[in-house]
Amino acid sequence: MMRLSRIAIIGAPLDLGAGRRGVDMGPSALRLAGLGSRLMSLGYKVEDLGNVFAEQQESTPSGPSNAKYLPQIAAACTVLAEMVEKEIDDNRFPLVLGGDHSVAIGTVAGVSAWRRRGEKIGVVWIDAHADMNTPESSPSGNVHGMPLACCIGRGPADLANLLGHSPQVDPANVVLIGIRDVDITERELVRQSGVTAFTMRDIDERGLRDVMERAIVIAGDGTAGIHLSLDMDAVDPDEAPGVGTPVRGGMTYREAHLAMEIICDSDRMISMELVEVNPVLDAANRTAMLGVELILSAMGKRIL
Repeated sequence: MMRLSRIAIIGAPLDLGAGRRGVDMGPSALRLAGLGSRLMSLGYKVEDLGNVFAEQQESTPSGPSNAKYLPQIAAACTVLAEMVEKEIDDNRFPLVLGGDHSVAIGTVAGVSAWRRRGEKIGVVWIDAHADMNTPESSPSGNVHGMPLACCIGRGPADLANLLGHSPQVDPANVVLIGIRDVDITERELVRQSGVTAFTMRDIDERGLRDVMERAIVIAGDGTAGIHLSLDMDAVDPDEAPGVGTPVRGGMTYREAHLAMEIICDSDRMISMELVEVNPVLDAANRTAMLGVELILSAMGKRIL
């Protein structure tokens, strides 16, 4: 497929799904690191659409303990989904900046607007965590541990049926990459879901190139294209310290870039989001700067 020449940047400063504060400043940190101008230097026409409105934790009730801030997250994700859907219809590439990973519920719902053209989408989800808890299994009640379950139709109805459609993506076209911290109650959910999961051990044994190439085949099988959901905690915290739930043993700097370069080379990516940059926990905006570098690699920047 032809790579789209126009990019729409959408900020989603949502931190209601996370256990630690500060990730709502992620979109600003990524913009401060020069995202827009650096994308333009690659030849893209870039329009920054600003931020989706999201409630602040201090001014809204947290609600049920097993799915905190559920209605507020659903409201923000609905607006985000509608914005993404419009950009898909206008043949622009949606680039969503989180916010915690619960924003992906809105992004994927919007990208799945391809169904109106009679096509489905695939998803490559790069993350230290499986994000497949439900309110019944979640040890924390934080919704940023549930978004992938919602995208495949297994989460809370308010989120799983966003824009009146569920599932947003067929689990047979979903690939998890880089997981290394999965809740005990979540493991069986992953195994039974139909999603393909490559753990860090798989990357160690097979090599990242093989894992990415297999992921592109699975997510691209019979689909219009692939949505890339990149959680910065997939990268080792030595390289990306500014995340809310860091886990040792993640992707190296070069592995992360290689993953982006391979998905770019496939010409199958139709949308992207980058989430969980938390400037409060970062060192001199390192994680946001790496995030921008990874977006650039995914969008075609090369060494030569």
